[in-house]
Amino acid sequence: MLALLPELGQLTRREIARLVGVAPLNRDSGQSQGKRRIHGGRAEVRVALYMATLSAVRWEPAMRAHYQQLRARGKVAKVALVACMRKLLTIVNARRPDELKALAAVA
Repeated sequence: MLALLPELGQLTRREIARLVGVAPLNRDSGQSQGKRRIHGGRAEVRVALYMATLSAVRWEPAMRAHYQQLRARGKVAKVALVACMRKLLTIVNARRPDELKALAAVA
């Protein structure tokens, strides 16, 4: 994911989610309001993030609790999984600047 997304740690959580293609985008026109859907972005990163999120939802207690909470509130399974993808991406994006600082201190 680092090779496909060198902007990690440099953008805000909303910007990085939109860049990857996991941010809900509206399809509104005038008074008409459509469903929010994800599209666009970097498909390769999204595929890798999807597989990582499947594993995280199954084995990581915090991510499992988040997924189950979304399902309990009535979200469709795929929608809840995409929300977990966005959460995982936000976590990785937030930790990346700390890793860069640690690497700079070692060098």
